[in-house]
Amino acid sequence: MLESYFPVFVFILIGIAFGFAPVIAGMVVGPHRPDSEKLSPYECGFEAFEDARMKFDVRYYLIAIIFILFDLEVAFLLPWATIFREIVHTESVRWFGFLEMLVFIAILVVGYLYAWAKGALDWE
Repeated sequence: MLESYFPVFVFILIGIAFGFAPVIAGMVVGPHRPDSEKLSPYECGFEAFEDARMKFDVRYYLIAIIFILFDLEVAFLLPWATIFREIVHTESVRWFGFLEMLVFIAILVVGYLYAWAKGALDWE
């Protein structure tokens, strides 16, 4: 019974080898010449002046969440747009596909207006 899983085991081993082979090859073949510039902490081109665990403003996270929300909107709109011609030409799906996307966009617009009204998009 276990011999039926042997190809899966070999596939996993080959996948692990393909993952680790470039890392090991880089460590073996790559040059090892550390200097003060390479060993220094790097943060946007200048020396770090505060602790890495400093607190960020909550608005930064709100903008990031809103960006993810609208990024996901594009992820859902793109497949719908690629089959839009098929939706239009299929009588049984025509209105359902259109109204479904209108409801989706309406929910996102309501969320956007709510965030705008609460001041989540204001950056001072």
